[in-house]
Amino acid sequence: MRTLLIVLLAALAAHADDENAAILKLLHEDYEEDLARSPTSATARGDRRYDDQLPDPSPKATAEWIASSKRRLAAAKGMAREKLNERTRSHYDLFLYELERRVVQARFFPEQTPVTQLSGPQQWLPQLTSDTTFRTEKHFADFVTRIDKIPAYLDGVMVNMRAGLKAGRTPPRVTLAAAADQALTHGAQEHVEHPQRHALWPPFPKAMENGPIAQRARDAISKRVVPAFAKFGSFLRDEYIPKCRTSLAASDSVDGRAYYNARLRYHTTLALTADEIHAIGLKEVARIRAEMMAVIAKTDFANKDDFAAFIHYLRTDKRFYFAKKKDLIAGYRDIAKRVDAWMPKLFKSLPRLPYGVKEMEAFIAPAAPTAYYYSGSLRTGKPGYFVANTFRLDQRPRYEMIALTLHEAVPGHHHQIALAQEVEGMPPWRTRLRYTAFGEGWALYAERLGLEMGHLLKDPYDDFGRLSYEMWRALRLVVDTGIHAKGWSRQQAIDLMLANSALTKTNVAREVDRYIAWPGQATAYKIGELHIRRLRALAESRLGKRFDLREFHDCVLLEGSIPLPVLEKRVRDWIGELK
Repeated sequence: MRTLLIVLLAALAAHADDENAAILKLLHEDYEEDLARSPTSATARGDRRYDDQLPDPSPKATAEWIASSKRRLAAAKGMAREKLNERTRSHYDLFLYELERRVVQARFFPEQTPVTQLSGPQQWLPQLTSDTTFRTEKHFADFVTRIDKIPAYLDGVMVNMRAGLKAGRTPPRVTLAAAADQALTHGAQEHVEHPQRHALWPPFPKAMENGPIAQRARDAISKRVVPAFAKFGSFLRDEYIPKCRTSLAASDSVDGRAYYNARLRYHTTLALTADEIHAIGLKEVARIRAEMMAVIAKTDFANKDDFAAFIHYLRTDKRFYFAKKKDLIAGYRDIAKRVDAWMPKLFKSLPRLPYGVKEMEAFIAPAAPTAYYYSGSLRTGKPGYFVANTFRLDQRPRYEMIALTLHEAVPGHHHQIALAQEVEGMPPWRTRLRYTAFGEGWALYAERLGLEMGHLLKDPYDDFGRLSYEMWRALRLVVDTGIHAKGWSRQQAIDLMLANSALTKTNVAREVDRYIAWPGQATAYKIGELHIRRLRALAESRLGKRFDLREFHDCVLLEGSIPLPVLEKRVRDWIGELK
């Protein structure tokens, strides 16, 4: 009898091992297919198998991707979750979540609306050089082969966009104002005569400058790449933009309110309605406004009860602005090093990957937000970068710089993303996941951590800048839902933001255009931050003196990017184990 029991248990264990291996195999298959269909992303991750490729934008390729996703999803659903070990169960749950939302989003044909002035091939293609590490002659040769495929790629994108026009599926016209000029910049005649000045000219070492690969690059850029961008820019300017819809709301699109609801769910990872998000935003705006008035009382401004006068003072007094671009960048670098010194006190786990601070590319800056973060990779030897916008220095106030550095560099985006890349034992599939509510929620939470870094925010103007940024994210909840679900105009959104924050007029206009272009995305910041803060308060309350902030941060970050409901379960389990 005992022998039979041992045999039975062994058989069950073997079956469980088969189930665990099966889900890991599905993850690996999905990861491999994703790399093959996103070859430039593979290069950025250090996988050099597809260095000479560009994505296939054809409807056939997209349909095959969704079909294989559905097959893998069905296979996963057919597995016995209860037979998986705890670690694999976590991968399994995320696999189902990710593929189900992939299938849902495909219903709205995102490939038919790939361009706004904030995103699109006219932006990411010219940055391929900075996203590629060149170490061997083959790297240069593959890169030239890749950029030689740009004309065919852009032709494929235009086919999709024309299909969108035919279906009545377009972005709002207001979100495309600079897109044509961005493309035409890279299709200018001067690049035919001087291809080495083009953004896509590889950084050839001196020994290769006059060799056959460099000559191929000259021919590719001058004869094919430049004309392709000129053709794409003309298409945007003359054919596409004039036919795009003039209404703003995502709910006014051909896909209606269902599209906006899907975008809210996609970005927040929660089942919140537009009305619920709008109400949360109004409540937060009122709370932050009261905190702002308390901080104004600590400043040297004369009329401390006049909020509008104080905001006007911040927007116009030269004491709050740099006169030189290099001084703005140097200021960010100084703040970054001051923050670095506080990281071990607040975090038990720190990433090995360093980061830098650099100026935003000039062709992007006029239509871009205040800053970006570009992730790096230890595998490719590329650091992360906090990229700051230096266009119009009179719109880049000093009092926002600490909050922005905390958000984009550390302990915000760089810390979270670099740490996720370095988690041991994580299947590669997991390292590609990005959830806006988690990543942007964490970065906004990171801004508030500045209050726990000694005298970093001692100056009330800097603290007001932090509050202004928090107000900005609270206003997003109101404005995004107002535009896309409540019929607000662009000016109505701008006026609300100008009246309640210290953001400059240029920044506000750019931001509102961004919300129009990316429905739902802006709501994820505040929703994510509020969720993380609520979980921290829960842990502090339940654990009392046993609460360790560094351990809490490990709990939040060391599972990589995850949806908010998964994060909540993880934190509650952590609390339960400690209790």
